[in-house]
Amino acid sequence: MAPWPLWRLRAPALIDVLLTQAAAIGLVLPVVLLNSPPTRTEWFRFGMLGGTAAAVIIATSVTIHLRSGVRRDPWTVHIAYLAAGGLVLPPNLLVLLLLGPALHGVLDARPDPHRWLFVTASTTLAVFAARWVIGWEDPRWDPALIVLAGTTLLAVRALLVGIGLRLRDPGAPREDVVGEPIDVLLGIVAACFGGVLGMAVLREPEVAVLGAPMLALLDLAGQLPHWRRSAQRDGKTGLANALHWDRMARMELRRACARDRGAALLLLDLDHFKRVNDEVGHLAGDAVLAAVAVMLRDSVRKEDLVGRFGGEEFVVLLPHACPEVAHAVAERIRLSVAALSVPTRDTMGRPRELTGVTVSVGVSTTARFGYELPDLLVAADAALLTAKSSGRNAVTFA
Repeated sequence: MAPWPLWRLRAPALIDVLLTQAAAIGLVLPVVLLNSPPTRTEWFRFGMLGGTAAAVIIATSVTIHLRSGVRRDPWTVHIAYLAAGGLVLPPNLLVLLLLGPALHGVLDARPDPHRWLFVTASTTLAVFAARWVIGWEDPRWDPALIVLAGTTLLAVRALLVGIGLRLRDPGAPREDVVGEPIDVLLGIVAACFGGVLGMAVLREPEVAVLGAPMLALLDLAGQLPHWRRSAQRDGKTGLANALHWDRMARMELRRACARDRGAALLLLDLDHFKRVNDEVGHLAGDAVLAAVAVMLRDSVRKEDLVGRFGGEEFVVLLPHACPEVAHAVAERIRLSVAALSVPTRDTMGRPRELTGVTVSVGVSTTARFGYELPDLLVAADAALLTAKSSGRNAVTFA
């Protein structure tokens, strides 16, 4: 059992995952066992709604695989048809409809199955909470209650998933935990469409088929924030990649120039990093890069821009920072890197604790080199070379 990724979670995250899944199972079993059998009409509604949703999930999964793309959780589709089912289906059929998120996990090989099981359990609890709001046995078609139920569905799911993500990685960026504004908007759109679809299915179940194109469009829209984040992030560290960091840094420097405020740029390079890859392995090197990235996020302010330039190089832009602040931040980073202890495995699979990693830092400031990003980068790079040639594990100003 030890190799299973679930058991490698931090203790608070592991407890949260197990409690969430236990709560979902504890609610599902009584619903299945104690509710009266559905009527033929209710089965027909379930078949039309569930069949349409399943067809959309399968079709979009197949097309993404054919394009050799990476499939993301079609959560907007799940929200839409679960919101509809919560309005028109009895609780025991609503449980069957919750197999949709599990179908996604089966169709797409998941590297860590416990993650989508946790998300499915969180979604189950959110759906049950929303159903309770509008009436467990007989949903009330009151506009205010329907809006409240949709809000409950989105809020409970976001809260449970967000808590799980934060416990798993306390240093994760805020947008990874709570999502971006477009994620919130897409969730609202999906819940609203689910309410409209539910009303239509209640009167004419066959109408569910007409919702397929909208569900497919919701699925595509739900992928866009993930695709955008993937295009902006470095895959190994989660930091801004060079292109995205460059774009953000230029924008921040224009603001600083317009407001006549100083800024500083830090260019960092891990010392003798090639030795880690050669002696312990590239996976160990990746673990070091990830650990340094977490440390960098924790060592700077929220408004500071941290990115990976490639290889073992990192870059930080400090808006509204005088030279004294820049020096203090650079020294804090240098000392934090030297104190890192990174658990990893060597090429033989044996556990290793990597220590003794150091970093050299070159610093340039707008007070001396102006607000053009290329000028700051050239100056910081020259300072970095000086730090390297003077013995490494040092901070040098241009």
